[in-house]
Amino acid sequence: MQLIFEKCRQRRAITFDAIDVPEAVLPAELCRASLAELPELSEIDVVRHFTHLSQRNVGVDCHFYPLGSCTMKYNPKLAEAVAAYPGFSWLHPHLASLPAYHAKCQGALEVVYELERLLAEIAGMKAACIKPMAGAHGELTGVLLIAAYHRDKGHAHKDTILVPDSAHGTNPASAAIAGYKVVEVPSNSDGLTDLDKLRAAMNDNVAGIMLTCPNTHGLFETNIAEIARMAHEVDALLYYDGANLNAIVGQCRPGDLGFDVMHYNLHKTFGTPHGMGGPGSGPVGVSERLLPYLPGPRVVKRDGHFSLETPEKSIGRMTAFFGNFLIALRAYAYILHLGDAGLRDVGRMAVLNANYVLARLKDAYKPAFPATVMHECLFTASPQAEKGVHAIDIAKALIDRGYHAPTIYFPLTVKECLMIEPTETESKETLDAFCDAMIEIARLVDEDPESLRAAPRSTPVGRLDEVKAAKELNCARLSPHLA
Repeated sequence: MQLIFEKCRQRRAITFDAIDVPEAVLPAELCRASLAELPELSEIDVVRHFTHLSQRNVGVDCHFYPLGSCTMKYNPKLAEAVAAYPGFSWLHPHLASLPAYHAKCQGALEVVYELERLLAEIAGMKAACIKPMAGAHGELTGVLLIAAYHRDKGHAHKDTILVPDSAHGTNPASAAIAGYKVVEVPSNSDGLTDLDKLRAAMNDNVAGIMLTCPNTHGLFETNIAEIARMAHEVDALLYYDGANLNAIVGQCRPGDLGFDVMHYNLHKTFGTPHGMGGPGSGPVGVSERLLPYLPGPRVVKRDGHFSLETPEKSIGRMTAFFGNFLIALRAYAYILHLGDAGLRDVGRMAVLNANYVLARLKDAYKPAFPATVMHECLFTASPQAEKGVHAIDIAKALIDRGYHAPTIYFPLTVKECLMIEPTETESKETLDAFCDAMIEIARLVDEDPESLRAAPRSTPVGRLDEVKAAKELNCARLSPHLA
């Protein structure tokens, strides 16, 4: 019996075939005196281990992900299926760069051509280019297009880009990388760009203004027409940060509002994966005046045949090939599936959901601004902070309740900021459960603040010293029940 038990105890995940080559002979001095004490695991042990680890991940397929400004919406499986078609996924990218092989990739070139036309139409732009590989990459492309325009016109004195104080951090970074001075424009007490401060900063040295509309406070810039007029009066170009396009898609178009150049976040507005720094896609759209400078080569259609050409004054390549093509393909499938009516519903439902969350939470948390919001709602946890519970404590308490935390401490214009974007894909039941959790946490601020300061308790790793954890990656401690 003991022998049978010992033999049964030997677990293996796989069984190797017999060796069909001569066995190597190790020198005696390299051989172990006894077997290595390695764990013995069956295949099911290994599968369960990694499956359980995967279930600890947080993502839109299994959790509500209310990150403000990031638009973490559901990625429809239809688009995933289209992106997996062998006719697209098996294409070698060099086929498009070799004219002799264009006949073998006409379908892929048509996708690029049609998607760019759809994006331009959706945004009211003259043309679009899918090459940039992320939102920030699209920003840089857009600012380089502004620079090319002014360089072509002999505007060497235009060395400044104006950026609101509520902008995404990548806006001033993109402008600086492109060689511009960055001047910050404050917001007013209503959370909108301060027109008087903008007017004071505007002069003939301004090359462009980078603006988000709705802005990062979740508010539509009601003075956008006047801002566009002020910019164009000194031949400055108006740049649209497309991070918040999800709120107005199908409702109004940046090009119609006076914007000259923009980037789109396909992973925010058009249902493609938003994946930890990649994959992403940040196409740019341009008005008529920037057409000659678009990155090349571009797909053109003549006599039903698709080929590549580079504009004469192109800023050149921004990436190899056509960026993250399969991400663009997902967006193409998403747009075609929803159609005009579906895209209009996206914007309407996103705004409805954000205002529903605002209405449910406004008595428990102080709204940052007294106005109807667009795609996201902002609260300040300053009243809770006066009682010793900060925005970060509220965020970590939500983790214990099964929700990813909202964006906190951004934008910097709102003290103790809680920034929530529900997107259009979440149901009323999900939003109610989330709001119930937020209201419970607000109650615990008075009844049991210490439990909030100790959160999270249900995760494999408990409360971290955030600064130390960033510098010393081995400093995490296990939650007591998992230690």
